[in-house]
Amino acid sequence: MGRGINLPRSEGASSRQAHVDLPQGTYERELGREGFFGPATEMYHRHPPTAWIKFEGPLRPHAFDTTKLANAGEDSFWQAAGLLANAHTQIRLWRMQGKMDHLVRNADGDELLFLHQGKAEFFCDYGHLSVTEGDYIAIPRGTMWRIEADGPLIALAIEATNGSYSLPEKGMVGHHAIFDPAVLDTPHINDAFKQQQDEREWRVVVKRSNQLTTITYPFNPLDAIGWCGTLMPLRVNWRDIRPLMSHRYHLPPSAHTTFVAQRFVVCTFCPRPMESDPGALKVPFFHSNDDFDEVIFYHQGEFFSRDNIHPGMITFHPSGFPHGPHPKALAAGVQASRKDTNEVAVMIDTRDALGMLPSASSIEWTDYADSWKESKK
Repeated sequence: MGRGINLPRSEGASSRQAHVDLPQGTYERELGREGFFGPATEMYHRHPPTAWIKFEGPLRPHAFDTTKLANAGEDSFWQAAGLLANAHTQIRLWRMQGKMDHLVRNADGDELLFLHQGKAEFFCDYGHLSVTEGDYIAIPRGTMWRIEADGPLIALAIEATNGSYSLPEKGMVGHHAIFDPAVLDTPHINDAFKQQQDEREWRVVVKRSNQLTTITYPFNPLDAIGWCGTLMPLRVNWRDIRPLMSHRYHLPPSAHTTFVAQRFVVCTFCPRPMESDPGALKVPFFHSNDDFDEVIFYHQGEFFSRDNIHPGMITFHPSGFPHGPHPKALAAGVQASRKDTNEVAVMIDTRDALGMLPSASSIEWTDYADSWKESKK
């Protein structure tokens, strides 16, 4: 398939370099295709592209506060609160405590868990892993697994429906960049795994085509004594990620891609130094990424491009309108008042439109679209 017509042109007042040395008094907006990988044009406006005064109709920015969820799957992973979905992914929030008394298996696609709070022991076909806050756990389709948590555990679950996860191509920066594959942990057939093997009855609850089936065994089917191969669950913590940086140029979100699926990507925003070049943008640029919906789950820290957002919240910006930093964040960036970022967030960019599920509607911040309005004080 084609990627557009590559015919570079400029018109009127513009910068020679995107995101650097903007014409005086202007606001830059990037009109981009294919999630910042395709053709793009930088537009220079007299007013902020988000300075709207009203939204009417179904298309609008959304924000959700998952800390207000009444039920998020405390009894079963398959009861996790569904928030957003399309044909290629389901995004859910799971809250649990204690020991799962059954195994689960996703026959619809790979599962990616991001542990927002807590720590636990993870048991699966392949063995045992101790997991903790900030871990990603990539679980291949068809894997049986369960978790034992000593205290409350909260996880964001991202399903690659009818698909799988892989690592991004790292191009000229080399395969050690962002994180070295050597930091990826895999399950071990260790004493903890062997000790949980028993001869009592176990249930495996399988999801296929979003329907549940229970398979019962007279023994624990996590009874492997060994394995070898190239397919297995993987774990990486955000603290192992070393984000790409440029002190002279604000990199697009695609530079922070952690996992790639067939029709979406998962990116991780980690603490990093701010751009120090006087002419470089210090906050995310306004953009119209009209091929992708954008979802961000805020894990911890202070979110330098947003106001009134706390850990556990989710923003959802469907394609079709420009978005970018809130006015206070933009002003702080212009003043270069911060020297580094102090945020951890998970971004999911989907090629296909996402639909909101009832659990998301019940915890929506309905005035979020008004949060870009500048204070008159």
